[in-house]
Amino acid sequence: MQIIEVRSGKEKKEFLNFPKRLYSGDPNWVCMLDQEVEATFDPGKNHLFRQGEACRWILKDEKGVTIGRIAAFIDKVRSSVYRQPTGGIGFFEVIDNREAAYALFDTGKNWLAARGMKAMDGPINFGENDTNWGLLVEGFVQQGFGMPYHKKYYRDFFESYGFRNYFEQYSYHREVFNEKGEIDFPPRIMKIAEWLTKRPGYSFRHFEFSKKEKFVSDFVDIYNSTWAVFKEDFTPIDNELIDASFRKARAIMDEELIWFAYHNEKPIAFFILFPDLNQIIKPFKGSLNLWNKIRFVWAKANHKMTRMRAIVGGVNPSYQNSGIESAIFYQIYKVCQRKPWYKELELSWVGDFNPKMIAIYEALGAKSAKKHITYRYLMDDKAEFIRYKDEMAAKHKTTNPEKQEQ
Repeated sequence: MQIIEVRSGKEKKEFLNFPKRLYSGDPNWVCMLDQEVEATFDPGKNHLFRQGEACRWILKDEKGVTIGRIAAFIDKVRSSVYRQPTGGIGFFEVIDNREAAYALFDTGKNWLAARGMKAMDGPINFGENDTNWGLLVEGFVQQGFGMPYHKKYYRDFFESYGFRNYFEQYSYHREVFNEKGEIDFPPRIMKIAEWLTKRPGYSFRHFEFSKKEKFVSDFVDIYNSTWAVFKEDFTPIDNELIDASFRKARAIMDEELIWFAYHNEKPIAFFILFPDLNQIIKPFKGSLNLWNKIRFVWAKANHKMTRMRAIVGGVNPSYQNSGIESAIFYQIYKVCQRKPWYKELELSWVGDFNPKMIAIYEALGAKSAKKHITYRYLMDDKAEFIRYKDEMAAKHKTTNPEKQEQ
């Protein structure tokens, strides 16, 4: 077997085309758009190259046939907040061959170790964690756009190599309409929502691209206040990154599925859903040529995207447990009344370290349908392994000693 670093156009093409052959005939697999994959490794398009680096490889057998691929990357800002310097691997695909899988893992590990990394997470993305993050281990159905789909045998390769379960990610699903064609969100949620929306000072607005600058600013305000509680594990985001994300998503977004909550005009919460692009790009086979662009415009105009996927949400800590989440879902409920082509709601993903959000999803009547695992591999087998939620619990006790005594 031969590991080849991806440099030439031919090698880039092999990196893109190998999964198309590997999953040929699998009705559940949807090919990522080629341009999205290539953008991940383009310093001009991926902002993480400002603070990190990435490399990718293909694996060929003795006959010169590609049998696997992998990428490794380092986000120096994210790496610095962990207990030990940590990089990542992703875009892992391989035939059902343990030796081939291990050769790919070794390649990623050696590249990371040479750059001072002591651990590697995988499979993850060289980007935000709402896309291509975690290994699918349960729920082998067609994934929503951005959620990875994998071969069932990958789990054994990761675990037998020495990767350990760092955290689990759950995707919840529920039908929007019942058998009578009615939207039946739980009465308790509706009652809380209706009560809160009538309270003085509270207001709710959906995203408008014409007012993008304000919503971008509000998003950053809420996000940074929400995740700052994680302290060592938190890296603030800026307006430039979010502005670019909204511009990139403009073609697929429905402005009425992106909601912000305010109290006395102060931004306090947001929840972002996108129509599921995977429902219409499956036949594109990764290509966004002119004909497929026409097909995309037609499918969007004819409401062929019937599933909504919740991408991210945030609530200012001062307003958590206030029922504000219910009030935002009430706005989405009213949107679905006006747009009945949205028939399914996917809430993904929520980590096993976030019991509050799990409770909210379950209160909405959603059921856990898929599970991904983010693994961590420690290069020093004598180093202590601590799962993410245990590490967060320990930090919470340290920063809140009065709760530790209770």
